[in-house]
Amino acid sequence: MLKTAVLDDINAIRQIDKSDMLSVIVNSTRHHRQATKLAQRVEINYDRPRAIIIAGMGGSGIGGELLKDWARNRISIPVEVCREYSLPKYADKDTLVIINSYSGETEESLSVLLDAVKRKCKIACVASGGALLNFAGKLDLPYVQVPSGMPPRAALLYLFMPLLIMLEKIGLIRGLDEESSEAFRVIKKVCAQNSPDKPVNNNFAKTFALQICGTVPVVYGFGIYRSAAQRMKCQFNENSKIPAKWEYFSELNHNEVVGWENPGRLAKDFSAIFIRDENEPDQMHRRIETTKTLLPKSMKSYEIHSAGKNSLAKMLSVVCIGDFASVYLAILRRVDPTPVKTITLLKKKLEESGLRKKIVSKLTRIAPADPSSS
Repeated sequence: MLKTAVLDDINAIRQIDKSDMLSVIVNSTRHHRQATKLAQRVEINYDRPRAIIIAGMGGSGIGGELLKDWARNRISIPVEVCREYSLPKYADKDTLVIINSYSGETEESLSVLLDAVKRKCKIACVASGGALLNFAGKLDLPYVQVPSGMPPRAALLYLFMPLLIMLEKIGLIRGLDEESSEAFRVIKKVCAQNSPDKPVNNNFAKTFALQICGTVPVVYGFGIYRSAAQRMKCQFNENSKIPAKWEYFSELNHNEVVGWENPGRLAKDFSAIFIRDENEPDQMHRRIETTKTLLPKSMKSYEIHSAGKNSLAKMLSVVCIGDFASVYLAILRRVDPTPVKTITLLKKKLEESGLRKKIVSKLTRIAPADPSSS
């Protein structure tokens, strides 16, 4: 009863959610609209590439994962996500490399920029500023500058929508306006249904957070929801400050399920979360339903259903619900969802190695002081 009360107490929520992460989620439609406008202004005149690589880490990289799933049955060239310091060997002048780094200072992303320049790839960037946009300007590269001042994970739409629009500008996809408009409407509805002012008994995300509180969430996705499951897992990590994991069908039926054969008392500490679609393929429907019967009886099991007709709306509806639930779970645990102390400490320690300075120094040597001089 006490837990339910805190989720319906706006003042209590504000005291815990000090940086107001919930408002960022509630304003998702504004981010969607602004991100679209910003991306539409960019001029990107590259010829059709033979491959696409989205480079980014953490909250800046998940947009690439979403794009990869969304584009799987739409684009006839490979789409890969790079979460390394360097590009795969095949990357060359016919490869489009879009570098996502919200801060513009991410060490791995700057390293990939250096690598992409050396290989003469087709390069575009998305960031709020930092060294990435500084070098993008000097190298005369197309880029989208998004608003600063947000945690990268909260800027997902700013880091995802520009990817779609860039691909449309190059001529790789069509009909984005219709899908984007539906996604906007669906996000607006999901935000209204799960906003802080909606009580627990009429708020799916709050109820869901209450149900899984005290357990380790295990998120299961499939198809276009593979990356949505990954996003949700990461939001539980960063917002709720708890361990979580994710897997996807059909792969999890060839390994993951065996882990639940004899987990003993461990099973009660986990919650299985299945992402569902009312139009999911018959073969996937059978797999999910069968898998549910194989889980230990002491393990909690829940479902999150997507909303919308088109893939973009469906994916983002699930992402939005997961975002809300992860923050409500943080509030239940009396944890401020915004700070990520461990990541901040890690970055500080890595900065001491001097690697980032070396990367920036190398970029400085190859970047002209003025784009007109290139």
